[in-house]
Amino acid sequence: MDADDFRRIALTLPGAEESSHMGAPDFRVGGRIFATLASQSQGYGNLMLTAEQQAAFVDAQSDYQLAVT
Repeated sequence: MDADDFRRIALTLPGAEESSHMGAPDFRVGGRIFATLASQSQGYGNLMLTAEQQAAFVDAQSDYQLAVT
């Protein structure tokens, strides 16, 4: 997935709009940021997830290992 794919997917969500935060592209619904391309130069997109959403993703990955330091 590249930045164009990330952008396309983010903008398919109902009410999603692209904006900018601190010079980086972000994606909002109802004025709230749910994703950014702030780390695009490193090859990453960022999603803002609740603790419950994060736990669901972790639970869905049977081979996922969480490193706590």
